[in-house]
Amino acid sequence: MSEDPRILVARRYARGATVAAVAVAAAWHLGHNLAATLAAWPGYRHPWTALAAWFGYLLIGAAGAAALLRAGRPPRAVWAYAGAALAVVAAVLAACPPDQTVGAANWAWGSIGWLGVILFWRRRHHLRELFLFLGADAVLVLAWMLAAGDTGRVALARYLMLLVGSLTLQIGGAVGGHALGTAAAWAADASARRAATEAERRGAELVHADRLRRYEAVRHAAAGLLTEIAAGADPADERLRRDCAMGAARLRRLLAETDDDPGPLLRTLRAHVVDAERRGVLVTMEPPVGTVPDLPPDAVEALAAAPARALRAARTEARVTVYATPREVIVSVVADIDADSDTDTDADTGVGAAAGDEIDGADADGGTSRTAGGVEVTRQREGRSLWIQSSRPVG
Repeated sequence: MSEDPRILVARRYARGATVAAVAVAAAWHLGHNLAATLAAWPGYRHPWTALAAWFGYLLIGAAGAAALLRAGRPPRAVWAYAGAALAVVAAVLAACPPDQTVGAANWAWGSIGWLGVILFWRRRHHLRELFLFLGADAVLVLAWMLAAGDTGRVALARYLMLLVGSLTLQIGGAVGGHALGTAAAWAADASARRAATEAERRGAELVHADRLRRYEAVRHAAAGLLTEIAAGADPADERLRRDCAMGAARLRRLLAETDDDPGPLLRTLRAHVVDAERRGVLVTMEPPVGTVPDLPPDAVEALAAAPARALRAARTEARVTVYATPREVIVSVVADIDADSDTDTDADTGVGAAAGDEIDGADADGGTSRTAGGVEVTRQREGRSLWIQSSRPVG
């Protein structure tokens, strides 16, 4: 079964936001951090420590990105990776000269938040954990500044400026990425609702147009009959009485239809009823008992097959009933047929071989069969009276 389009759209946008977060972190590290490391290389106290920290950042980011893009979840022991990321910050701090704690040489503490964005991206409380991680990073750098005595006004102002700037970028990126997926899900849901409303409107218009067409046909037939009677036709005439009965049956059925969309099963049955009426058969179709569920096309075809053959076999009269429960749907037809009609084998009137079904243990007067579509067909015949019932479990 295909997935809900709303879920597919939300998933596609969520993956796009994930790819964007990984791309930003990668570009920042390969661009800004690498350039800062190379530019400050002569001034580092321990340049190889700074380079090792750069590669450590790269490995942590690659592990987090691989877990997100392949498995769609953060890596296991995510706080162990977060601790390793804070160790990267400490290593760069140790490599920097004392007066460069918050200078250009210390690229790690301002950019380590991008690792936090990746590590906590798919966590349930991702923002809370990201805030905690960034707070630990800020406390670590501030403690290092205090220990190194780098607490002048310029140093503290630079610290606050970089702290606010990095928090704004990294937290804003995390919030925006997740908000994009949420907004996509809302948009897909609204689009699905609009499509469903439009489909219902079009269906109602088609049903209304069909009713108007059938009402016009009934009105035209009634006008013709009334004209005949007004012209002196004998009300006792059998043909006139039958035409009046057929018109009354069609009008009753039209007035009894209250559903905006009758569903595929009722539409199919009503089409067969109209065909029978065109042959002069007086058909009474009762309103359905219960709510007929939406059925797949193969189930509709299987349920309507035997009743349709009974209607084609009808000679003068037929009655169609539909009964629906939460467990099954039943369609039955009672019709008068020719006395010599063979309901087992005739291609137009049979209920067994014509549908490719076998009637197990059935004689000429009745039997039960089960079709390939899971529909059970029961047939009983007494003289010219034929009763056909098709039933199918729901679900």
